[in-house]
Amino acid sequence: MELLRFSAFWWGTIMFGSILLEQKMASSMTMLKLKRLCKFCDVESTSCTGTGNCMADCSITSICPHPEDVCVSIWRKKDDNVTIDTICHNPAHKLHGLVLEDYNNSKCEMRERNNMGSQFFICSCSEDECNDHLFFTPYSLDSQVVSVILVSLVPLLVLAVLVITSFYWYRIYHQRRAGAKRKKTPLDFSDAHAIMMDDDGSDSSSTHANNLNHNTELLPIELDAQVGKGRFAEVYKAKLKQGATGAGEHFETVAVKIFADEEYASWKNEKDIFSDADLRHENVLHFLTAEDHKVEKQYWLITAYHPRGNLQEYLTRHVISWDDLWVLGGSLARGVAHLHSDHTLCGRYKVPIVHRDIKSSNILVKGDLTCVLCDFGLGLRLDNSLSVDELANSGQVGTARYMAPEVLESRINLENIESFKQTDVYSMALVLWEITSRCNAIGEVKDYEPPFGKVREHPCVESMKDSVLRDRGRPEIPNSWINHPGIQVVCGTIDECWDHDPEARLTAQCVAERFNDMEHPDKLSGRSNSEEKIPQDVSVTEIEEIEK
Repeated sequence: MELLRFSAFWWGTIMFGSILLEQKMASSMTMLKLKRLCKFCDVESTSCTGTGNCMADCSITSICPHPEDVCVSIWRKKDDNVTIDTICHNPAHKLHGLVLEDYNNSKCEMRERNNMGSQFFICSCSEDECNDHLFFTPYSLDSQVVSVILVSLVPLLVLAVLVITSFYWYRIYHQRRAGAKRKKTPLDFSDAHAIMMDDDGSDSSSTHANNLNHNTELLPIELDAQVGKGRFAEVYKAKLKQGATGAGEHFETVAVKIFADEEYASWKNEKDIFSDADLRHENVLHFLTAEDHKVEKQYWLITAYHPRGNLQEYLTRHVISWDDLWVLGGSLARGVAHLHSDHTLCGRYKVPIVHRDIKSSNILVKGDLTCVLCDFGLGLRLDNSLSVDELANSGQVGTARYMAPEVLESRINLENIESFKQTDVYSMALVLWEITSRCNAIGEVKDYEPPFGKVREHPCVESMKDSVLRDRGRPEIPNSWINHPGIQVVCGTIDECWDHDPEARLTAQCVAERFNDMEHPDKLSGRSNSEEKIPQDVSVTEIEEIEK
């Protein structure tokens, strides 16, 4: 009997130990999480059009370094350059400033993200190699369901068309009646005529900016020719009717920047900045008014028109003299200094503004060869009421080629608003280098080349990180440039402005003072001494992305 009890005891002990061992092994297996297999080719060119379904065509399959990693694919298109980036990434961390939200999917369903500086789609998924097959369109619904939906929506669509058509004809009728009244009693544009005239008779002044349009009536503007096109807007040369004279109707030339309905936010940001009366300055684009064209579902900004076009195009076509460099560089620095300043020329307080996308294509050249800053779609008013969170949410914006190191690395000091100004100064230094590279006082002048010209035409943030952060590279300043005493000072200023340490950079006001302190060029006039002259009726005012 005792033997039976002893046998039963040991048998129970063995069975209990076996169960514990199995549970422990099962627990260990659940604790052991296999690493993901993902396509991992970084950035490659692709023939994928961004619609329907396509393959990433990445030939490399990698084991992700961390168990939490998921598979990610990124499709970008900027101009004619289309790329796909296939990687592993931990969804707990942001990627390009974005939070991955769909990584639990078994398929890589592409979703478009705006304000990334290019057309940008991203997807993430949690199956092995799932980032190889990309889906740009949602899966099709059952045909019967689609039919039911269409039949249900037809009456609503017909009703909507009738309402919209009626409203459209009502507005046309109203505008025609308003036009008939204007013909009987012309609007007084005497102030407008004074506003439009400037140093060369073709530019506009903002002395009464935003005062032209006192009521809800749209200004009598006739669009002429498109002179620029960007991601967010198109720019037109246009005629503003100034009233009838004995010789007939009189027009003044203006520029009209037209935003589509979906770009309302960009239009509003630029309008709000331009509407600040304290922004007025001879080196900031003169703003006339903003208009909401509800019928056409468009938003307009009406500004001065500058026939010489933007600085990048001007430098491409012209070799400039030292006098020209002195005028272009000094006026650019004064414009940026005015933006950054917390007071006007008369000493009144103003809110400092940072441009955040300073580049040669966002600077226009006036008739007297001075610069004016334009395109404030990414501008930011540094109001003291802004919190750190609001500043952080302003995002990593600008054009990659001109981004300061701290912007590329997303490490701006949000506790100090001066940090934002320092990024503008870095970008300004690159533009000053562009101007200097086309000056005949440096010796041999090569064809125009943008900063970091050896980098591809439209570099992404990651490419610029390699050049600016890893290699600490900057555009070359050859020894031959510093043979001219004035250019020697300019090059020293440039070197201090693009310092890797933001706090070591000069302020824009200091740069402006250095240009003022340089020896004044003899017989400096309002005319360019460039080797080639651009006709006054030729203009290309270009609005570019971020990237804009």
